[in-house]
Amino acid sequence: MPRPQKCRRVCALPQTRGFRPVDKSCARQTPVIMALDEFETIRLIDREGLNQEECAAQMQVARTTVQSIYLRARQKLAQALVDGHPLLIEGGEVIVCERSAACRASGCRCRCHAADANR
Repeated sequence: MPRPQKCRRVCALPQTRGFRPVDKSCARQTPVIMALDEFETIRLIDREGLNQEECAAQMQVARTTVQSIYLRARQKLAQALVDGHPLLIEGGEVIVCERSAACRASGCRCRCHAADANR
């Protein structure tokens, strides 16, 4: 029996919950669902410039976990872009940082303590 998945800490929920191609053909396409933790790894690594180890500390998971989340997220982005699927960002086992407003404004480099994330 597999271990239960550990909640991942995210700094804030995305401002935009989805994207779709501009042409009308996307109405027939099955959307690609990106989980909130996958979105967070893309944001932290690609947007904020953190390495995988720093991202893991921020999300309070192992670096190998971040590596697999990041791989899944990149595959989903590629599928949406290359195949013209709509992309929805939703779901997943996450805890939103209590200081998310301050994190978002400062480019999110806060290091919330585990106790803060579990309140």
